[in-house]
Amino acid sequence: MLITPVQLLDEPLPIDESIAPGVLEYGPDIRQVAPLPVKGQADLIVEHHSGERRGSHSQGHNQVQDIRLRASYAGEFEILCARCVEPVPQTLSGDFDLIFRPTGIDAETGEHAITPDETEIGYYEESGLLLEDVVREQVLLTLPTRTLCKPDCQGLCPRCGQNRNLATCSCEQTPSDPRWNALAGLADKLEVKH
Repeated sequence: MLITPVQLLDEPLPIDESIAPGVLEYGPDIRQVAPLPVKGQADLIVEHHSGERRGSHSQGHNQVQDIRLRASYAGEFEILCARCVEPVPQTLSGDFDLIFRPTGIDAETGEHAITPDETEIGYYEESGLLLEDVVREQVLLTLPTRTLCKPDCQGLCPRCGQNRNLATCSCEQTPSDPRWNALAGLADKLEVKH
């Protein structure tokens, strides 16, 4: 759904969308498994900036058309377990209240410090603001830092790749790489000397 300032001139734009699975690419470890409803509204905030016009010393008045997007979403996802890489069902939801400004409107030559308020501002292209891009970013921000299928997940065998939650592999009985044999009794020797 493309949101443009023209749509918002007379009144706020209600948002009641459903993003189908597969429309958004979240990354290799996360997959949307059901429609993702997004409800909210978009408003136009017109700011009046006065400043010098380029190439002129006269004061000019510029109107900046910011888009304020307030919405919520909730949907079903699968996130790969950090140890065994099996899909883990997860409900992700969130609310957001964001301001988007036209790209390039804040461009200044040279370096300058940004205010805390400026860190909360996003930007939209001349064509408008794509709702799906905003929702994708918000979903990624709500992801847990690490997902496990269960707290005591055994993970994968580093040698054969067997999921240790499903079966026991025979790798534990397999002799280790002979190049490590020189270190085999080192721990015992160190304990004797102390």
